[in-house]
Amino acid sequence: MKFLKPVALAAALLSSTLALADITVGVTVSATGPAASLGIPEKNTIALMPKTIAGEKINYIVLDDASDTTAAVTNTRKLITENKVDVILGSTVTPNSLAMIDVVSEAKVPMISMAASAKIVEPVDAKKAWVFKTPQNDIMMSQAIVEHMAKSGIKSVGFVGFSDAYGEGWYQEFSKAAAAKGLQISANERYARTDTSVTGQVLKIMAAKPDAVLIAGSGTPAALPQKTLKERGYAGKIYQTHGVANADFLRVGGKDVEGTLLPAGPVLVADQLADSHPVKKPALAYIAAYEAAHGKGTVSTFGAHAWDAGMLMAAAVPEALKKAKPGTPEFRSALRDALENVKGMAGAHGIFSMSKTDHLGLDHNARVMVRIENGTWKYTP
Repeated sequence: MKFLKPVALAAALLSSTLALADITVGVTVSATGPAASLGIPEKNTIALMPKTIAGEKINYIVLDDASDTTAAVTNTRKLITENKVDVILGSTVTPNSLAMIDVVSEAKVPMISMAASAKIVEPVDAKKAWVFKTPQNDIMMSQAIVEHMAKSGIKSVGFVGFSDAYGEGWYQEFSKAAAAKGLQISANERYARTDTSVTGQVLKIMAAKPDAVLIAGSGTPAALPQKTLKERGYAGKIYQTHGVANADFLRVGGKDVEGTLLPAGPVLVADQLADSHPVKKPALAYIAAYEAAHGKGTVSTFGAHAWDAGMLMAAAVPEALKKAKPGTPEFRSALRDALENVKGMAGAHGIFSMSKTDHLGLDHNARVMVRIENGTWKYTP
């Protein structure tokens, strides 16, 4: 009996610990490096996320991958093997997120990416079954740009994008959308996120004399081609992707980005939307929370992608808790299943309805066209 009592006590303590187990959330964001202007508001937003969900304490472990693919993979492995996280949020950029997929799928830990490329979640195969994301897909935003170009009478387009998965993904999707509308891509150039000059690429684009130029970059590095085009006297329309929708891009671009057109999540111009827009209320709620912590005018669409990742997690956790306890493989699997079944969740960027074949779940309400006017964002219906 003296031997059995400590064993029984240990079992009771273990049972109690499991019953009260916290949910551990691992986060890797690009808070430094070329994508820092995207990652910093994401990191700031993590601090605004719920500390409890369905009565369970939520612990966040936030790591910086410095905009580096290898670091993102290292962070992911560390969070899974050492911190035993129940879910991964991140990373900020497409190359990092793509590189993380093998790690999370092997460990069977659900991941919610804050990067844009459709390749992160499509097609939903055995590996990507564990991966979800919140930013709008490239094809959705490409179609918005092409529709605007067609209405504006544009016939030919010069393309310059990052020489990585983001730029290539955009070229592939934009090419499809452009072909459907009869637009000709007259030049196709690439540059690295860390380049300090794109004169050669810009000269080739200008030699093709396109009616408009699309720059497929993100964050402050996307300003470089545009500033170079302006320096060289390009007078056509310039479009950017939703990857530039933050204040740092406006600051770095200055007068050279005036008149720029881009698709963006509705959170960027939430106060300009009609009251009937289904995303206005949740978008304004995020803006209020972020600005209360960081000051008026500090919100960017990238932080809102992190916010939506947190909201998806908060929507899925109660369902997962019905099937398993946090800290177990069963809970991680149940959380994955619950994420896949989220329906009608109103986020800062759109209404999310996931399915077995759609791990983004956004519709056309998740995009608006925006113009840069007087150093700010102007909704362009």
